Amino acid sequence: MIVQPLSGVRKILVAAAAVACLLPFGAASAQPPDDGTVQEIDGVATVSVPPASCEPGAQPETGLQGDVGAADRDSGRSTQGYRCNLTRLGGYAGRGGGITSTSFDHCLYMGSTFPGDLLGPATGVQVVDVSDPANPVLSATLTEPAMLAGTWESLKVNPARKLLVGTGVPALTGFGLLSVYDISDCAHPRLLNPGPGTNLAMPLPITAHEGGFSPDGNTYWASGVAPGIVSAVDLTDPADPRVIWQGLPGLSMHGMGISPDGNRVYLSNNFGGISVLDSSAVQRRDPNPVVPELAEMHWGDGWATQHSIPVEYGGHPYLFTVDEAGSGGVKLIDVADDRRPRIVNTIKLAIELPANQDRAVASSMGGGVFAYDPHYCAADRPVDPTALACGWESSGIRVFDVRDPMRVREIAYYNPPARTGQNAELWNSPHALASVIGAPLLSGPAIITSLEQGLFDPTEAFGPRSGEVVGGDISTDWCFAPPEWHGSQLWTACADNGFLALQLAPGTYSVPADQHSTVGS
Repeated sequence: MIVQPLSGVRKILVAAAAVACLLPFGAASAQPPDDGTVQEIDGVATVSVPPASCEPGAQPETGLQGDVGAADRDSGRSTQGYRCNLTRLGGYAGRGGGITSTSFDHCLYMGSTFPGDLLGPATGVQVVDVSDPANPVLSATLTEPAMLAGTWESLKVNPARKLLVGTGVPALTGFGLLSVYDISDCAHPRLLNPGPGTNLAMPLPITAHEGGFSPDGNTYWASGVAPGIVSAVDLTDPADPRVIWQGLPGLSMHGMGISPDGNRVYLSNNFGGISVLDSSAVQRRDPNPVVPELAEMHWGDGWATQHSIPVEYGGHPYLFTVDEAGSGGVKLIDVADDRRPRIVNTIKLAIELPANQDRAVASSMGGGVFAYDPHYCAADRPVDPTALACGWESSGIRVFDVRDPMRVREIAYYNPPARTGQNAELWNSPHALASVIGAPLLSGPAIITSLEQGLFDPTEAFGPRSGEVVGGDISTDWCFAPPEWHGSQLWTACADNGFLALQLAPGTYSVPADQHSTVGS
C-alpha cells in the first residue's frame, strides 16, 4: 500500500463534512479509551488493484477502472451497462431495490425505502423466490410497521437460526420498530414477534439505521447513526426481543462486524474509522453487562465507514472494512491485537485515486450525492476467503481475488444498465428519491485531498455535466447491497435495477467446497 500524508487541515475538513451531514440530529460523544489505544491514521492509498482481464464477449468499461464517463452518461451508452466475466441470469426490478438486501436458501429479501415503498404495488419488504435464477418471482411481501417504515441497512439474516430481522428507519434514524421472522420456508417468512417491536403500542427502546447478528443468532446489534446509540437486543426468545445493553460509543456510529465467537464488535464510525468493543459480557449474558471499548482507529482516507467482515488467513484475524464515502475503498485491517489494529492493505478502483478525483467529478456530476465508493461487501467464506464481492456506488458489482490479501486483483464486474429518465417509476429506489441533488457532495473530502496534493486539475473536472448540481439523472445505478455468494452466482440488489442474479464466467472463480457467504454480521 502506497500512502501520501494527510494535513491537519484535511482532517478538520473531513470532520466538518461529516458534522454537516449529521448535526441536525445531534448527539454527544462517549469518552474514548485513555490508555493510548486511540490511533489517528494519516495517509491516503494511491494505488488501485489490477483491473480484470475480460473474456471474449464482454462489454467492458470505456474509461478508467470503475468510471462511467460523462460522454457515456450523456450519449445513453451507460443505459447498456458494462460487464466483464459476470453476466445477468435474471432479475426482479419491482419499483427499485431499496438500500440493502439479504438472502437465505433460494430467496432474497429486498429492502424497503420510505416513503416510496408505500406506493406499491408491492409494499414493504419484497420476498423474491430465486428457485429459478433466470426467472425469479415475487412470493410474498412483509408489511409489518418496521418493514413499511424503510429498512435502510438493518435487514439481516442469521442462517444458523433461520431468522430474518429488520428495523424501521424512515429517515436516517428510526426508533422502536424491529420485526423478527422465521424463514424456515424462505419464500414465506412467518412473523415471530407480534408484540414488542412490531406492535406500535409496544416499541423497543432502540434507535435504528443499521444492524447485525452475532454468529449464534442470539443477539441482534442495532446502531442508530445519529445519535450513535448502539443496542444489544436479546433474541434467545425471538417472540420476545429485549434490550440487554445499550451504550453511546461515539457521536455517529454506523455498521459493524462481529467476531466468530461473538466476543468482539468492530463498530464503524461515520467520521472514518472503527471502534473495537469487548462484547463478551453480552455474549455470556452477564447480568448488567459492561461493554468496554478496547481501541479506536480513526483515518482520513475515506469516511462514513460502513461495515466490517471478520475473516482469517492462516488462523490470523483480519477485517475487510468498507468506507461508504470519500474514496477510501476497502481496507484490510489486522486485528490480532485488539488494542492496536493495523491497516495493512487497501482495495481501490482507479477512479477513486487522488490523481483521478478531477475526472470523477466530471463524470459523476448530475448523478447524485454518491460518486464512486463501495458500500457493502461479502466474502465467499470467513476462513481463508478466496474472493470478495462488493456493491460499488455507480461502479456496479466488483469481484476481487483475495486469496493473497496483500496482492488483491479484480477478476470481474457487472455495472447494470442505467435507468436514466425513469425516476418517477422507481418509488422504492433511494437513488431515484435522492436525485433531487445532482452534485457528488460525499466526495468533498477526497477532492480536498487531491487539491492539497496538487493533483486536481480544474480543466479536467469541468465538462458538459458541470452545471447539473440539482436534479440528478440516474445515469448510473447505485449498487448498495452486498453481492452474496451462491456457488458461482452472486445475488444482490441495486437501487434502480432491483434484484439481480449474476453468473461468473467459467474459469473466473473456483467455488470452494466450504463456501459460506459472509457480510460479517
